[in-house]
Amino acid sequence: MRAPDFWQRSGTLPTLLSPLGVLYGMSVAFKAARAKPFDPGLPVICVGNLTAGGSGKTPVAIAVAGMLLARGHRPYFLTRGYGGSEHGPALATRGHSAAVMGDEALLLARTAPTIVARDRAAGARLAKQKGATVLVMDDGHQNFVLRKRLSLVVVDAENGFGNGFQIPAGPLREPVARGLARADAVVYVGDGAPDLKGYGGPVLRAHLRADGAAFAGKTVFAFAGIGRPEKFIASLEAGGAHLTGSCFFPDHHPYTEDEILELRMVAGDAALVTTEKDFVRLTTAQRENIRVLKVAAVFDDKAAMDGLLDSALVSF
Repeated sequence: MRAPDFWQRSGTLPTLLSPLGVLYGMSVAFKAARAKPFDPGLPVICVGNLTAGGSGKTPVAIAVAGMLLARGHRPYFLTRGYGGSEHGPALATRGHSAAVMGDEALLLARTAPTIVARDRAAGARLAKQKGATVLVMDDGHQNFVLRKRLSLVVVDAENGFGNGFQIPAGPLREPVARGLARADAVVYVGDGAPDLKGYGGPVLRAHLRADGAAFAGKTVFAFAGIGRPEKFIASLEAGGAHLTGSCFFPDHHPYTEDEILELRMVAGDAALVTTEKDFVRLTTAQRENIRVLKVAAVFDDKAAMDGLLDSALVSF
């Protein structure tokens, strides 16, 4: 689903839903209090967030894995496989469909081997058996099954924490102060500086660099099913694309043949362009003549990120 508009503002509806949000946050606290984290014998680097969708955590996780690869490590991604039917533990490959493994798993697998596992401990064991030297846990800040060496909390620097309420009244998975108390570092993505509620740890900043120039001067029609499609559109326009229109779908949306056919008809002579996350959800036939806007997270202070990785990898 796309995030409801009221998640970005206060009002009657968020207030009415707030008791349910409190219960949601209490469930996370209950899991944390009862947790007995499993040590997989590998350093676990967790890239998570405090809100539902659209913070930029997956590009940050990919950037972290890239830095680990450059160091000579064999990172494995560990993910739940949201939106897929696979319970795992199982290795995601390009031959799998998003309906089975989830779109994020297939996107991660383009950078490093990726294990899909609802049971993260079982997934960690499989990764170690296959030769992993470090685990990058995508979206696991509210998962307490594994012992983590480095917990990064990714924050959308523009939208911050929305209206400050917890799901379903707002985008928060837990109270900000409580979630940040478990963070080893915060990574702002984009420009802005939301209130971190007294957090005193390291704060890094990254920007999403889109290859928008690849569409400079081209006439395009954009479509996407992601948490923040507005960013996708802004990147295309900033790169000089001539946008004739756009169509947004719910996050993780599985496209049908009829939907793709309708998009082609509406686009007319304009080139259809989508995100990498959407592209992996398309079948081989659906991908024909659909172009992709590539995006990468780049740390403003790479040395600071290197220092955090040094601390996490010491003794391993």
